[in-house]
Amino acid sequence: MLANYREVLTRPGAFRFSMTGLVARLPIAMVTLGIVLLVSQQTGSYAAAGRVSAAYVVANALAALPQGRLMDRLGQAKVIAIGSAVFALGLTWLVYAVVEHWSAPWPHVAAVVAGVAQPLIGSGIRARWQHLLDDPAHLQTAFAFEAVADELVFMIGPTMVTFLATLWHPTAGLIAALLLGWLGGWALAIQRATEPPVMAPPADGTAHPAMPWGALAPLTLGGASLGMLFGATEVATVAFTAGLGNRGVSGVLLAIWSFGSLLAGAATGAITWRITTLTRLRRGALGLTLAMVVTPFVGTIWLQAAVLFVAGFTISPTLIAAVTRLEEVTPRERFSEAMGLLHTGLAAGTAPGAAISGWVIDTYDGSMAYWVAASGAALTLLCGLLARDRVPSPGP
Repeated sequence: MLANYREVLTRPGAFRFSMTGLVARLPIAMVTLGIVLLVSQQTGSYAAAGRVSAAYVVANALAALPQGRLMDRLGQAKVIAIGSAVFALGLTWLVYAVVEHWSAPWPHVAAVVAGVAQPLIGSGIRARWQHLLDDPAHLQTAFAFEAVADELVFMIGPTMVTFLATLWHPTAGLIAALLLGWLGGWALAIQRATEPPVMAPPADGTAHPAMPWGALAPLTLGGASLGMLFGATEVATVAFTAGLGNRGVSGVLLAIWSFGSLLAGAATGAITWRITTLTRLRRGALGLTLAMVVTPFVGTIWLQAAVLFVAGFTISPTLIAAVTRLEEVTPRERFSEAMGLLHTGLAAGTAPGAAISGWVIDTYDGSMAYWVAASGAALTLLCGLLARDRVPSPGP
């Protein structure tokens, strides 16, 4: 198992850019939860918190595809450096607007600025791996390693932002996120040796390779369904723990959820798979659905932690299969754009997941909001079933 990871991480510059990317990705797991914690504390409304966080994730979703295209055509260094700086400015504006009780739409506008500018660090890191590695087995291991890094992010980020926002100051979580995003993005941007080359115009004047939209559509919709699950679970878990009088432990539950996914992701990278990528995706989504339908019926914090751990164990295998499938069907020079499309799906689903959960919480309670998350898991399974097993040719 360790030999597989050692083979890819000892490539020149690989460990450095991957670890830098881990730090730069921490805001992904901090901002939406930080917004929920700050806005709900300042306004007393989870619905209001869901609307502001939805503005952030919708903007992030809409910007992902064009940002991925810019990374392919202008290079990662320029896009990440500028995006990180604007992201930090947008979050600063958002924190000030909420604390000073600015009326709508100003907090939402600030959230939009931050969402549009936040760099696609995960997409950029995976594009670097694709540029560095030619062996599909090594690339699978690298993607699994990045899935483990993602789960570390989602273990550390929620715990950090919850601790800072509940035990220190409501603004501290978002301030930490903007600093990590800005400094981490800058540190990645200056690593030029492992940066993929920009997409040059074809020498013969023909068009760039076309995107395989038929294969990418179910992956994007599946990503949106997973995003719905992620957004709903974050908001539902905050309300669930608050309803039991222990709001500060929400970050711990989300970290346990991510820890299950981390373990599964590490195992996925060490396995030589004998089934198709889509079969792996479908089985992961089925397991996720079966686990999430239990969450609305749980009434204690630590039993919920156990259920979320089991559910988390299915997340990384599902996401790794989705990214691997994307790599299988996408032209190499358009990989960042395709990853931007998957990111668009994930972010687009997070917005309604968070917003609908906020409404369910205000109308019913936190436990009922877990049904929104379970619905996202079921929709992911449906998208996997609708996807085609044949790898289509991208064509000219």
